[in-house]
Amino acid sequence: MKFKIFSVLVGTEACIASCPFCVSGVLPNENNMRCPEVNWRNFDIACNLANRSNVNTVVLTSRGEPLLFPDQITDYLKHLQPYKFPFIELQTNGILFDKKKEIFMDYLGLWYQLGLTTVCLSVVSNEYNKNQENYTPNGTYMDLKEIIKLLHSIGYSVRLACVMCKEITSKVKDMEEFILFAKSNLVEQITLRPVNEEVRRPSAAQWIKQRKLSDSDKEDIKNYLDKNGTLLLDLDRLGLIYDIYGQNVMFSCPLNINIRNTDPDKGRQLIFFQDGHLGYEWEKAGGILL
Repeated sequence: MKFKIFSVLVGTEACIASCPFCVSGVLPNENNMRCPEVNWRNFDIACNLANRSNVNTVVLTSRGEPLLFPDQITDYLKHLQPYKFPFIELQTNGILFDKKKEIFMDYLGLWYQLGLTTVCLSVVSNEYNKNQENYTPNGTYMDLKEIIKLLHSIGYSVRLACVMCKEITSKVKDMEEFILFAKSNLVEQITLRPVNEEVRRPSAAQWIKQRKLSDSDKEDIKNYLDKNGTLLLDLDRLGLIYDIYGQNVMFSCPLNINIRNTDPDKGRQLIFFQDGHLGYEWEKAGGILL
């Protein structure tokens, strides 16, 4: 079998943010803050399979917020070293980089030495108020510019992954402002991903129904990218990558049934779960290899 991405699960469903569209939506408690043990024997099997698939990118991700379990991130990076994957990414909302800066400066320095290459920050906008309303409605949000600057100071590449929602970043003008913000802050890559309207927890269904992008919104965005940018790559079931004003921009395919391909040599992602299970489907339990 062949895969494009190797996704590795960190931590639990616990998260300090409260995104209304998220798969988690679970605040930390005494049960979900117990870090799961990793089946390292099966992790080695997964890494070998990913290498045989010529996977270039490992993504450390989570059902919640991976920064709540920084020591597990460290353990994964140490175990990944012998496999020499070119790119290792960490997906996070980044809020703890701001709230616990002194602690995470040490972690970020260590992770950089262990091979982490890219920090992917999940946002809904470049505007503070919109991000604050979505991620921390009962508290303060981070200074996005300062977090980008901090990550760059260590040596990381930064990707801003924007979940596009109606009345937040659903219009061309919103997207253009987001692209220009990224360019002015020297962000290496951005991903534009319409909010997933198919696979989410039931409590998020109504919010998503009201805030999902219309077909005309998506068409307007695609037309803008085609008109104002240069298409650089067409990544099957991942997305289209453009150069827009010198800024790298991916218009991403949503994680839904349309990304499936029954050809075993065209798998989208290989997924490792800490208990040792290995699969190729996020939502369908039948998509299991080990």
